[in-house]
Order: sequence, then C-alpha cells, then structure tokens
Amino acid sequence: MKMTRRQFLSRSAMCGAAAWLAASPSGRLLAAGAPGKPLGIQLYMVLKSYQDDPIGTLKTLKSIGYTEIEAIITTTAKTLRDQLKEAGLRSPSMHIDSLGVEPGIEAAHTLGSQFVVSSMLPSMMQKELAAQGKPAPEPTYSLDEAKRTAEYANRIGEQAKKAGLQYAYHNHHKEFTDVGGGQTFYDVLLKETDHQLVQFELDCGWVHMGGKNPADYFKANPGRIPLMHAKDFLPGAGGNDFPGAELGRGTLDYKPIMAAANAAGLKHCFVEQEGPFARMSQLEAARVDYAYLRPLR
Repeated sequence: MKMTRRQFLSRSAMCGAAAWLAASPSGRLLAAGAPGKPLGIQLYMVLKSYQDDPIGTLKTLKSIGYTEIEAIITTTAKTLRDQLKEAGLRSPSMHIDSLGVEPGIEAAHTLGSQFVVSSMLPSMMQKELAAQGKPAPEPTYSLDEAKRTAEYANRIGEQAKKAGLQYAYHNHHKEFTDVGGGQTFYDVLLKETDHQLVQFELDCGWVHMGGKNPADYFKANPGRIPLMHAKDFLPGAGGNDFPGAELGRGTLDYKPIMAAANAAGLKHCFVEQEGPFARMSQLEAARVDYAYLRPLR
C-alpha cells in the first residue's frame, strides 16, 4: 500500500530526530510568478515513477517544462545530483526529514541547494524525548507546544545558517489549530521564530485543509515565505481522508494565491500532489498541474 507523504515523513522522523539529537548541544516568485519564470516540482510527488526509472522520469519532467526539483534523498545526494545534471534540472531546496539535520545539510551542499526544509517538528520532538528516555506524549498542537516547536526550529535554523544555508519550516493542516487568543499554532511559529534563522514553505493545500486562506498568510508575512507548495485536494477531503487533486480540479483557486505570493516575494514554487493517483499516473498529473499553473505566471 502506498504511503501518504505525511506517513512517509512520520516514519522518517525518528531517524531525523536521532541525527538531530546527536548534533544538538542537549543530547520574488521564481516558479509561478513573473512571466518567463520556471516552475518546480517536489520529487516525492513522482516518487514511484522516479524509483522505477530515475533518469526517464527526470527527463520527462524537464520536457513538460519543469526546471527545478525540490529534493528528497532516496539513494545518495551524489547520485541525485548526477541524475539532475544529466536531465538539465536543479534543486534549490531539499527536504531533510528522512535524513536528519547534519546529514541533510551535507546533502544540500552536495546538491547545491540553498534551502533545507523540514516538517512535523512536534513529531520529531516526541521522538527525541523518547530517545532520551523521557515521557513522549503525542503532539497536541497547543500553545506551549507551539512555543517549544519555535525554539526547536530556531536551533535547526542556527545550525543551517552556520553551514551557509537557509532553514524553512513546511506546514501540514494541524499547524492551523487554534491555540487561544485569536492565534493558531502557525501564527505562534511565525511570531516566536527568528526571522533570519527560520523562514517558511507554505503548503497552500494544507493551509486550506486547516481552514485558512493561503493568500492571507502571504499578505501578512512579506519576505517570510520564500518557498511554496502548490497543492489541492478533492472536494470532501478532511478528517483522516485527504485524497489529492490535480491543480484546477480540486477546491482551490490559485490565481489570487499566486498574486499574493508574488507580491510577498516568494522565490520558489513546487507542485506537489497527494495520492492516490487513481485517475492518472504521477507524471500525467504533473503535466496537468504544470498546464494549470503556467498561464497564472
């Protein structure tokens, strides 16, 4: 059975937390904005196709029109670097959840990425506590946990900055849980993190699933969100069921989102779609997504 992206990240969080524990002292819109700018895609979206035929998949993405890949590492960074070079693609950003902070930074240098990105930090914190033999309750997305997560993100951001990289936090829907005082968990992260150390990758589909408007976050936080995931879900998604939709075939209108992102100074936009891919293949979906976004540039 194919894992969802959230399951993939959750299962890899333990490895990431262990690496972080070892390293810790305590144990404008480039892709879909201005005319002529390129579009990117998160490699996870086409993972099965990539694993079956790495070079063929990357060259197909290039032929569709994508020029940037947001990387995840499934083999080695050197292998992916060489594959991207052969396909004529670049990777300005990579997700490090499955690697951990130190290995992720090393992989980013190998790939020539500028941004290192992680998500599900409350789960990583839980795994870290368990590794220390301390009580490790399930994440609650409370106010106190938001503040602890912000501190944790600052630590990662400082480590990335020392390595000449920029750290960014990627959201899912639970970050838009109300924590009182008219704030969400995500609002606390924005406020409590150091602007120089921690920037954000706004996954617009998950923002929408959290009951918020992605455009509002771009408008309220200029210069803070250099990365974006363009994602959508089928009507009726929610609860524990989040079937992905091709852009333009779900519930989000990306025209106002793109306008707000462009005005806020977004640098890279990556298409990403959750499964299942029952209606078409991953590469066919990637082609539909590109066709939808291209006129909005």
